[in-house]
Amino acid sequence: MSAVEDLFDVRGQVALVTGGASGLGYAFASILADCGATVVIADWNAERLEKAAADLSARGRVAAAPLDVTDAAAVSSLVDGIVGEYKSIDIAFANAGVARGRPPLIPEGTIDEFDMSDYHALIDVNMHGVVHTVRAAAAHMKRQRSGSIVVTASTAGLRNDPFTPYSYTIAKAAVVNFMKQAAHDLARWNVRVNAIAPGPFKTNLGGGGPMPPEAEARWNAVVPLGRMGNPLEIRGLALLLASPASSFMTGGVYPIDGGALLQGPSLPSAELSAYRLPARRQKIECSSGLARRHRSMRYLFMATPWTL
Repeated sequence: MSAVEDLFDVRGQVALVTGGASGLGYAFASILADCGATVVIADWNAERLEKAAADLSARGRVAAAPLDVTDAAAVSSLVDGIVGEYKSIDIAFANAGVARGRPPLIPEGTIDEFDMSDYHALIDVNMHGVVHTVRAAAAHMKRQRSGSIVVTASTAGLRNDPFTPYSYTIAKAAVVNFMKQAAHDLARWNVRVNAIAPGPFKTNLGGGGPMPPEAEARWNAVVPLGRMGNPLEIRGLALLLASPASSFMTGGVYPIDGGALLQGPSLPSAELSAYRLPARRQKIECSSGLARRHRSMRYLFMATPWTL
């Protein structure tokens, strides 16, 4: 075995990846499977889960588990089952997330207008789901006195971000500080906890449809490298944090964003923000530049390329 293989060796390790049927979760699961870990992918979408498991099984030892991460008892039961079958849980990626709501770039997303039902739905998955997953994994890792937990945060949790809804920035900021608290707590049992903070990646969190060129161009404009990330590009960081190569790393937040944190999007003027498209905007020909620009802003979080 070479020095590099030894550093990043996860062979024989047992891993859980929530939200593992697509997007960044699939990328996390694929690199672990490729490198010899036993991987359990959990997801709420049964159709995607079945397909992902079939694809990944050709690359390694992979099992699928339907899961709603908002159900704490279900998460604990799944982790208990993993340990019962495989005798340990060595790696856990608390990654599952959803897209809900509108960003403050448009009137429906401003502080006094955003929809509270969307807000609570997103918080329940993107924040509480992470808490449930980490708690369930930690209970066994403490007994083992070993383990690596990786949570999916976001650059939107490290600063204000008008391209994402209030609920998303709140949830991801909470995930960052929760990770730090858990890392400090669990270090006593030799359990490491870290966060990956992706910038704009092309994923299907917002539904998986093709992104209009003008919307992608708007995302590209806020990334110094000039483009959105490919989920394959996050695999190296995921393997680092899961493997012995990061044995002295805990409590860290690791952005992978093409340099997006070096610069940031700005909000439009109050005049533009006040512009509202008709309710049936998809059937209306938007001839003015103002309307076209506003429609592309709506798409930014409907497309939701940021994470997961």
